[in-house]
Amino acid sequence: MPDAEMTALLQAVLDEVCADIPPWDTMTRERVAMRLRATARRDRCSSEDLKRAARDALIRAPTMWR
Repeated sequence: MPDAEMTALLQAVLDEVCADIPPWDTMTRERVAMRLRATARRDRCSSEDLKRAARDALIRAPTMWR
């Protein structure tokens, strides 16, 4: 997938998954974005793979918060 296309997909998934996150909660959006980037680096990732990874990042708090 070309870079511009992947960037648009990552932004769309981030916006969709974080739609209910308050705008001031930038740390949560950043955590989700980091997980999305990590997932996108794999050779074959679908939009469903990205959505699953983003939702997982929302559910699982960093270990320092547990």
